[in-house]
Amino acid sequence: MNNDNLVRMVNRIGAFFAAMPNRDEALHDIAQHVRRFWEPRMRQQLLAHVDDLGGAGIDAIVLGALCTHRALLEAARPPADHSTGGDAG
Repeated sequence: MNNDNLVRMVNRIGAFFAAMPNRDEALHDIAQHVRRFWEPRMRQQLLAHVDDLGGAGIDAIVLGALCTHRALLEAARPPADHSTGGDAG
């Protein structure tokens, strides 16, 4: 996906949460939203944009959320449980 599109989308998310009275909660909720609803490769591309271009075009509140909660955004999704319920042995 184009970086401009990612920046535009993440800034919209940030604008929504920026109205929250508690800034720390807003930062967490921005990161949590991106974590829940964006594909891992979209998150990786967004974080690469932060690393490579300093987050050019990303609103300050969003950049704060991405930097503060980076570990949450980099975490791999838990593997799906494909167990059959039976013993293997």
